[in-house]
Amino acid sequence: MTGLRVRLLEALAHPWLTVRVQIALGIFFVAASLPKLIDPPAFAHMIYNYRLVPGPLVNISALVLPWFELLIGLALALGIWRKTATLSIAGLLVLFIVAISVNLLRDNAIDCGCFDVAAAGKSHEERLADMKMVILRDLGMLVLAAQSLYREARAARQDARG
Repeated sequence: MTGLRVRLLEALAHPWLTVRVQIALGIFFVAASLPKLIDPPAFAHMIYNYRLVPGPLVNISALVLPWFELLIGLALALGIWRKTATLSIAGLLVLFIVAISVNLLRDNAIDCGCFDVAAAGKSHEERLADMKMVILRDLGMLVLAAQSLYREARAARQDARG
């Protein structure tokens, strides 16, 4: 069983997998940033609907967050600032998961604003179901970020050993 565990950990830390995970996460965040960059007022409305950000910070958040997503997405996809970009993406994913979970607990059916800043016109129940799927999707991406961070940590340990 130990041999299987070692092989599994080696596979999870394989550079081939890590590069593809980083590119996929990077592209995902670049794609998510584009509709927000194109229509900041609609994204500001989405942020406001979460009812978590103080009013004076809604507009600045709608202007800054998409550029941050674009920057870290490009960095990760291009393989620069890998650890910083991955940690930033993981942090944003945790933030998104918490924000959507809080609204689920409040029964506040929102459009997440992830890829489309236009209201979908769905029912309350459909939006709640969508929110649950978004949480699952973000948890999956968090697992991908963890794989990339695991690879970085393992490589750093191997470099320290010589």
